[in-house]
Amino acid sequence: MSMFSKLFFSVSVTAFSLGFAQHINTQKLNDYFKALDENHKVMGSFAIADKGKIIYTNAVGFADVESKKKADINTVYRIGSITKTFTAVLVMKAVEDKKLALDTKLSYFFPKVENADKITISDLLSHRSGIRSYTDNPLYSVYYTQPITKEKLVEIIEKAGSDFEPGSQFTYSNSNYTLLAYILEKVYKSSYSELVNTFIAQPLHLKYTKVGGKIDSSKNNAHSYAYEGNTYIKSPETDMSVPGGAGAIVSTPSELIAFMNGLISGKLISNNSFKTMKQFKDGYGFGLFEMPLNDKKGIGHNGSIDGFQSGLFYVADGEKTFSMITNQSGYDHQNIFNTLASAAYGKDITIPTFEVVTLSEEELQPLVGTYVTKEMPLKFNIFIKNKTLMAQATGQGEFPLEATSKTSFKFDMAGITIDFDPAKKLFVIKQGSDATTFTKE
Repeated sequence: MSMFSKLFFSVSVTAFSLGFAQHINTQKLNDYFKALDENHKVMGSFAIADKGKIIYTNAVGFADVESKKKADINTVYRIGSITKTFTAVLVMKAVEDKKLALDTKLSYFFPKVENADKITISDLLSHRSGIRSYTDNPLYSVYYTQPITKEKLVEIIEKAGSDFEPGSQFTYSNSNYTLLAYILEKVYKSSYSELVNTFIAQPLHLKYTKVGGKIDSSKNNAHSYAYEGNTYIKSPETDMSVPGGAGAIVSTPSELIAFMNGLISGKLISNNSFKTMKQFKDGYGFGLFEMPLNDKKGIGHNGSIDGFQSGLFYVADGEKTFSMITNQSGYDHQNIFNTLASAAYGKDITIPTFEVVTLSEEELQPLVGTYVTKEMPLKFNIFIKNKTLMAQATGQGEFPLEATSKTSFKFDMAGITIDFDPAKKLFVIKQGSDATTFTKE
């Protein structure tokens, strides 16, 4: 891999004067992405639509770092779990075609899965089946980059077992949507890839949206990366036989918006089927999340696979749609979505600054310790690693803290700030509008 001490990427922007585009402060939104770009916080593509019409697109960074191939608005990215929305649409299409019913039992297709005689298609769609996600198994890290047969993956899911009684609660599980794709293949006697093409891509004239395969940079496919130590490190590549109907689709932000518009307008399934998808319980419907966007509420899905992160959300109040796919990110995606929403609704946006200070280990040492709060059964371990202040919450991974002053720190990827008061032996952690005080034990 090439080593880069510092990279500055040019911003590729296309803005259209359609609908309510005059409300967007295009230059300021461009400056926002330029700030993220120049500070290595994000590489990827972004789009906004008004009433289904694209009014803003932007691409920053590289699709392929090694060849220095820049991303553009037609760069194709892996979208991860937004695939689940596609799968849910195909299931609703199968219901309309009388090939499935929402109360069909899983036992009809995969009787060896635990509780299969109690689990319905509806339970799978809404993540209420209780089936443990195969991606949570430590063995997943051993095989995910290699091709896998359906039979083997079903066997893995069967052995994983169940976490709760079907229908009793919500727990997100990739196993649900992998099984749904296999069920679709059985009832249509066609591959999942062919079903995506026949029932979604072709009717909407989507050129780039399909079930992905091995990444090919010559076809403007993006690789994904992590930015560490002034270097872009290419992420391992999941073999797309593994995520299947839970995460195997590739697309662009503009085509994701076209997909959402097709779903909303009844071009893919009936309005009644779409209403069924929007019957949210515990924040999830059928392949759809509810998500706050500033003072409004969006519906859609997000995704993560390898080093890719993605999001697609529609806001009925104002009929705006927002989509992004990144192939490197060290910044809070909620902040990006809120900024896109602010721009789309004519509100001012804030250009982030990324000034940091360097502190010695002697200056960091007074902050080290274990911190607790009465508000929740959670502890934070603050420690020094490789001359960097680190934080780790109970049961979670460690993350680095960047100093903005001698007592203030941030973690941009999650939108977290931590302000220490060494004299009082406490810190206040903020994420969004939430603030919690932790005291040193």
